[in-house]
Amino acid sequence: MSLLMAFSIVLIILAVGDVISAKTKAFIPSVFVAALLFLFGFWTFFPGDIVAQAGFQTPVVYLSMYLLITHMGTLLSVKELAAQWRSVVIALVGIAGIISLTMTIGSAVFGFEAAVTATPPLTGGVVAAIIMNEAAAGLGLEQMAVLAIITYVMQGFLGYPLTSLMLKIEGTRLIEGYRKGEIEYKEVEADTEEENSKKLIPPVPEKYSTTYVLLAKLGLTAWAAVAVGTFLDPYLGISPFVYCLIFGVIANAIGFVEKRPLNLSNSFGFLITILMAFIFAGLSDATPTMLAELAGPLVGIIVFGVTGMAILSILIGKLLGYTKEMSFAIALTALYGFPPNYILTEEGAKALAENEEEKKFLMSEMLPEMLVGGFTTVTIASVIIAGIFVNFL
Repeated sequence: MSLLMAFSIVLIILAVGDVISAKTKAFIPSVFVAALLFLFGFWTFFPGDIVAQAGFQTPVVYLSMYLLITHMGTLLSVKELAAQWRSVVIALVGIAGIISLTMTIGSAVFGFEAAVTATPPLTGGVVAAIIMNEAAAGLGLEQMAVLAIITYVMQGFLGYPLTSLMLKIEGTRLIEGYRKGEIEYKEVEADTEEENSKKLIPPVPEKYSTTYVLLAKLGLTAWAAVAVGTFLDPYLGISPFVYCLIFGVIANAIGFVEKRPLNLSNSFGFLITILMAFIFAGLSDATPTMLAELAGPLVGIIVFGVTGMAILSILIGKLLGYTKEMSFAIALTALYGFPPNYILTEEGAKALAENEEEKKFLMSEMLPEMLVGGFTTVTIASVIIAGIFVNFL
């Protein structure tokens, strides 16, 4: 395929997902539709590297990830992060729920090796899947190596629609309360002059706040975050993406980076497109033969894990004052992380809102919890769990 042909096909699939999501008012999430279309394509006429041929290759993907996560950090103030401690607890308890059933019932039904291999990818993202895949392959456990990747690839098929449903129910409750005047929306997105004056670095005059200036400051922040992460990695072993989030929070708090810099520079949409295309590229490994051989343990372990997650997250969420839908949605971020957690939340808000103010209200109520949940599970906890579980193979 030519560059533009591959690019067009990838974007058409993503666009079809958006259209179907809009038509169904987010009941069928765009990411779910796109995943099905990519899977069909890989099983028929797509080359396995169509996403790479479209120009979405590893360097630009990592650049997008670093910039997007740093950008997301600017959305969360230190005060807001401290206020989200309940989301962290719910996310961690949700992971405990996954492990409690996969390593007991799942292990008894499908075998210890299958449960050990599939559990870390189920609690998080691609890093955990790669760790388990390489460990299993190194031991000559070829089926288990495939199971690790397939679990990561396929868990979203359950996670996307479940999350969409939970957020739709929660969003409906919130918007009805807002329209009746029972829930107040305090808009805090825009920095006032008084807030800016309290920051260490004064804001850049609007005439100098160009696309290049905005991206340069964001890039410097991400660069500093990754450099610190690389330096501390031998001692702490924390993903550089965690540092990007933290540095984004700090850079906005001191006034170096504006809130929502990628939106201001009109770059957000394209970077999200790059990242989503790369995620779906992983489906090229999910051949029909592999899925047939691993269907039992794959489906069983995912179902057991999500069931355990639902039970414990809803119980702890109730104790912490969250609805069962919001609690389950926070825990479900373990199945996909960022950026689907952002996209699913935005789709739900867009479908329920009648105007921009209502959409902002819903995003302010649900997005912080979903972002913090995703970073807690996928970026931090899953890597730690994989590092432990790899010793059990």
